[in-house]
Amino acid sequence: MNPNCARCGKIVYPTEKVNCLDKFWHKACFHCETCKMTLNMKNYKGYEKKPYCNAHYPKQSFTMVADTPENLRLKQQSELQSQVRYKEEFEKNKGKGFSVVADTPELQRIKKTQDQISNIKYHEEFEKSRMGPSGGEALETERRDSQDNSSYRRPQEQQPHHIPTSAPVYQQPQQQQVTQSYGGYKEPAAPVSIQRGAPGGGGKRYRAVYDYSAADEDEVSFQDGDTIVNVQQIDDGWMYGTVERTGDTGMLPANYVEAI
Repeated sequence: MNPNCARCGKIVYPTEKVNCLDKFWHKACFHCETCKMTLNMKNYKGYEKKPYCNAHYPKQSFTMVADTPENLRLKQQSELQSQVRYKEEFEKNKGKGFSVVADTPELQRIKKTQDQISNIKYHEEFEKSRMGPSGGEALETERRDSQDNSSYRRPQEQQPHHIPTSAPVYQQPQQQQVTQSYGGYKEPAAPVSIQRGAPGGGGKRYRAVYDYSAADEDEVSFQDGDTIVNVQQIDDGWMYGTVERTGDTGMLPANYVEAI
């Protein structure tokens, strides 16, 4: 059965029917309530289920309320009630240390995700601690260990039997400079090097008990088992002699050899 038009009340046939604002209209009856301009589905605006054009669409206006003593009293009373409710809620939740949050599906999903992330991080830290330091740290540790081992093995290679209790340390004498003065100008002279003189010939025979590498030009190098001839005592820590195997003559530490 065909419906009736919302404006004229006559029957609306399908060829001229407009279905809008929960009502049925003739195309000619669907016009603005104020200016009677014919409207369509693109340019109408509905207000209280009545069609209007854009120019005559009713605009909402706000009602101004005067600040009468009664209105001011009601406003103050509303504020006091709001503060009272706030203080009551504060006193209830004081000491709990948390706010009540409803267990909505979204919050449960977030909580589950955080638990999974926490478990993953825990397992990663556990695997790292079980496997030891990382690649960069392991390489650095291995390099330091190799340096320590190499520095530890060097004295063993030079001294295979035992380490002497007091190894002598030879210090080369400092060079002295002589200056000549000409008036107010002092001209530095060439440095004069002081070297120990070799003692006279004739001496005892000694055998090397450790390897020794010469630390200065006036010293000699020898190996464990070499024979030192023409040995003369210079002081408590140094001697002067000739290595029989190489023929080199010079100073040598006294605690690296023993008398034959």
